Amino acid sequence: MITIEEALKRIAEQEVDPIPDELPLVQSLGSYLSNPITSPFDLPSFDNSAMDGYAVCGEQQTFEIVGEVAAGSTVDNRLEVGQAMRIFTGGRVPENTAAVVMQEKTAVEGTTLKLEEEVVPGKHIRRKGTEIAQDQVVFELGHRITPATIGVLSSLGFGSVSVYQQPAIHVIATGNELVEPGKEKEIGQIYESNSQTLAAALQDQGFYCSGTKTIEDSLEAITDGIEEDLDKCDVLLITGGISVGDYDYVKQALEENGVEEVFYKVMQKPGKPLYFGRRDDQFVFALPGNPASSLTCFYVYVLPLLQRLSGGKGEGLQRLNIPLKEDYEFKSNRPTFLKAHIENGGVTILDGQGSSMIHSMAQGNALVFLDGERLVKKGEAVSCLLI
Repeated sequence: MITIEEALKRIAEQEVDPIPDELPLVQSLGSYLSNPITSPFDLPSFDNSAMDGYAVCGEQQTFEIVGEVAAGSTVDNRLEVGQAMRIFTGGRVPENTAAVVMQEKTAVEGTTLKLEEEVVPGKHIRRKGTEIAQDQVVFELGHRITPATIGVLSSLGFGSVSVYQQPAIHVIATGNELVEPGKEKEIGQIYESNSQTLAAALQDQGFYCSGTKTIEDSLEAITDGIEEDLDKCDVLLITGGISVGDYDYVKQALEENGVEEVFYKVMQKPGKPLYFGRRDDQFVFALPGNPASSLTCFYVYVLPLLQRLSGGKGEGLQRLNIPLKEDYEFKSNRPTFLKAHIENGGVTILDGQGSSMIHSMAQGNALVFLDGERLVKKGEAVSCLLI
């Protein structure tokens, strides 16, 4: 059995070789850039109005209205002293514009514009290049594409983007007791939830599960199922069958499929019977069958590797130190990830900490990490992983 730190270290030491790809921008959400992005032009690419109003030339209070500039107009307009043009948000400001005066601060009589405030040079004008300059590095190599990233790249005219391919990921759930949701179950059976939970967690983190299946607890079936999926994926996640029970065949089945163990069993709670192995450029995590254990191990151990395989740094979930809202008596001889809820700058450790209890995890938004039996006092900052 190894420590959490050692397990994470061994995962981080795995050599990976992300594969570059070109994707349509609209399909790139969650991917990592395989090249830095430089701006092909200034943004804004021309001086434009920040609001609806009037472009004026001069600093007097009365102007002659000589035209109008709509957003998208490509006409070259020019103002002389004492002239103004009606202008709309995003419209290209005419040459010689001193400022844009918002329409709420004006009065119009025919072609005469009267101002209700002083002209402030440059006011309400978005200057060319003030957001991004031409040839500026906008995003570095390895930047993860977010909705805002797509907005920036779209505004710079990119229809596609160079990213790293995401790994093909399969999930296998094992167990004779498992029944597909939607079907009738009998006493002694349970509905299979781990594969759907993990598929949802993958999607939530910007990945895609390309295959799931459930296999009965037999060495032959599990060995064959693993062989079939390893032919189709880069990362295989298996839930259940990795402990030391009479029907736990996963570890042996992995060995028979040529998977080399990197580690097995971690000094932690939940998720002690965690397995990580590799076959060539394929990676396998065998996660505990208990739902909360399985999802916790995904967040802590699987996610950083998936990020690295996709061109990211492998930082995993965001971690913050947040004060406890109430005293908590921590009684465990193992380092523990506790389901918790962060609200209004404080964190509460929830009831229902059993490794099979995922309901409390659904009510929470964090995992609190504690190590060493003790009374953790209200107000003490504790390490929280944001889920």
